[in-house]
Amino acid sequence: MSLTDTGIHSDTLVSDRYGARQPIGFRVDPAGVVPLLLAHRSVRAFDPTPIADEVIDTLIASAQSASTSSNLQSWSVIVVRDPARKAEAAALAGEQQFIADAPVFLVFVADWARGVDIARRRGEASVGIEYLDSTLVATIDAALAAQNAVVAAESLGLGAVYVGAVRNNPEQLSELLGLPDATYPVVGVAIGRPAESGRARVKPRLPQSVVRHDERYRAAAAEDLEGYDRVLRSFNESHGRSGGWLESVIARVRSRSALHGRDALRSVLDKRGLPSA
Repeated sequence: MSLTDTGIHSDTLVSDRYGARQPIGFRVDPAGVVPLLLAHRSVRAFDPTPIADEVIDTLIASAQSASTSSNLQSWSVIVVRDPARKAEAAALAGEQQFIADAPVFLVFVADWARGVDIARRRGEASVGIEYLDSTLVATIDAALAAQNAVVAAESLGLGAVYVGAVRNNPEQLSELLGLPDATYPVVGVAIGRPAESGRARVKPRLPQSVVRHDERYRAAAAEDLEGYDRVLRSFNESHGRSGGWLESVIARVRSRSALHGRDALRSVLDKRGLPSA
């Protein structure tokens, strides 16, 4: 299928994603998945219309269709629709009102509690979950599942935004959601029909020359980083925000204060039975 057949222009898709014309190849798949992925944008303003049960079922089925390490399926998802619980989750996750406003808030959880329970029923130990790789396996599984759910939601005309701030207060959020030991919240996803005010433009990404490394890693060229900084600064200004990309990176890596409490995550994991040794 050609770009002409679909009515999709590669120049538009690529320039929106990179914020400038990029000298890269581009091919549209017959199913239209590639354009859907390139058109992803975060939505933070939602129509209050509830999401039908069958849509939630579809999102979870899509999440479960993601790859999972050794078919262990070491993740779970909490579907939060109760207004009071969403409001409390919003308060714990950086006071982000859109979480309360969204019809549904999905919290994807790294879950070894199920494995521990299975081992206990058979009279077996569960020492294997105490190591870093086990924490990574469950975390990656949860993240892959969340990505599938978001792609499915967008294919159904819904909007979504990831919420890493579920890790700001993981102990309190775990209590709110009834999470057992050997679990922790990895990422939240607010989902709903985009309100008119929530139809943000596609945010430009780094040029491929920065993130793509053929055969061996090489440091990014300063001019590529500075060029992207100008592109994102212009994008932010068009949305009434200030600042560029470079200062955001510096703010994140400069000190622990930018972690908003997540610097304590290792000790929280230890308390919750995931010491990540």
